[in-house]
Amino acid sequence: MIVVGAGISGLACAYALKKRKVDVAVLESGDSPGGIIRSVKENSYLFETGPQSFSTTPQLNALIADLGLTNEFITAPAKAPRYILVNGELRSVPLSPPALLTSSLLSWSTKFSLLREPFRKTIPPRDDESIATFVRRKFTDELLELLVGPFVSGIYAGDPEKLSLRAAFPQLHEAEEKTGSIIRGMKAAAKAKSGQRQQPTLASFRAGNETLPLALSKSLGDSLQMGVRVTQINRHSPGEYEIFATTESGPVQFRTSHLVLATPAHVAALLVEPFLLGNSAILAQVEYAPVAVVSLGYRRASVTHSLNGFGFLIPRSSNLKTLGSVWNSSIFPNRAPQDHVLLTSFVGGATDPATVAPSTVELTSLVHRELTPILGLSAEPVSSRVSKYRHAIPQYTIGHAHRIAALKTILSGISGLHVVGNYLPGPSIGACVEYAQSVAESIRIG
Repeated sequence: MIVVGAGISGLACAYALKKRKVDVAVLESGDSPGGIIRSVKENSYLFETGPQSFSTTPQLNALIADLGLTNEFITAPAKAPRYILVNGELRSVPLSPPALLTSSLLSWSTKFSLLREPFRKTIPPRDDESIATFVRRKFTDELLELLVGPFVSGIYAGDPEKLSLRAAFPQLHEAEEKTGSIIRGMKAAAKAKSGQRQQPTLASFRAGNETLPLALSKSLGDSLQMGVRVTQINRHSPGEYEIFATTESGPVQFRTSHLVLATPAHVAALLVEPFLLGNSAILAQVEYAPVAVVSLGYRRASVTHSLNGFGFLIPRSSNLKTLGSVWNSSIFPNRAPQDHVLLTSFVGGATDPATVAPSTVELTSLVHRELTPILGLSAEPVSSRVSKYRHAIPQYTIGHAHRIAALKTILSGISGLHVVGNYLPGPSIGACVEYAQSVAESIRIG
């Protein structure tokens, strides 16, 4: 068994296979595992170059325990306020239905649309619809602009006008489809689940998010081969694959009866084109949003704002390039030196891809300039780190669910070929781990 790619999906799949006594090799082109999940200690700051935290799931919690990482696991304060930028000021986001209805953030027309939702019955359109269309149909433009749009930006760095509701948030679509109300439907789905429900929490590790992929890599031992770039895959017969790759020492070849592609969709498309022919276009159609992760460290005395909370999101109507900011040192320990703070902001995304192009110096200056009036910054950052990703987050655009269903149908007819990755189950670490484990189990059974 060969897994191509040592991002979180590839590592989790290989780990599950090895636990099931399957002989597995993981081929990774880069010099470090984990994909964009990387934690860098520099100038006494702990920078996360990719995801700043992750949301827990039962499967992810079990994996963390199995790897012996429980004592390294840390959670963010459950009640840490979240903010939204409105007219140049940070406004607290209501995190419960009562708080939503009493907050001055939303107008009474929007509150009324929320109040009446459980008492109405609406029918979703037969065709796929965007998140923006759904929110306007069910609620108001204001809700889309102030809360839903920034929320979507925070998860997908995406455009709610283009993202598919049933692909990006399938629970909402299914709730309305079954009951005519997302509130009634979500309640019914919660009641139907057996066992004790675990409330998801935002979490990380004392030494950063990279702790997880490093632990998975260590458990794989010699099964993980770094610096191996797969250039071509041939399928000689059902269940027989020949893999060509390059290393520092020269070209190498592998043969396997089972192959798992744990690469971004566009990379997988190139590798399977020789034997999927035109069907590889389904993978090539998956779009990605470019994102720059800009982390800035300041002396605490240089920041007027209390930074009491998780961070804030910025509606696109604010005409700022920054999508939002996470206050790392406020939610996790040891992220900044004493009397310093660490703030990580994001720019680019599907609505503004060109912003990722400038140099790291220009991006640092841009984010500092935009944060200054919001947080009351009185001095330049004392430390910074910028990471730019051309293909950061897959976009679940209109038709995505149909494309993935078609892809699975095609793969079901090709013996020994499997795909995992964040363009399939959802972009979160927990969703990737759960899907990778399910693929590993299906391989074991098969």
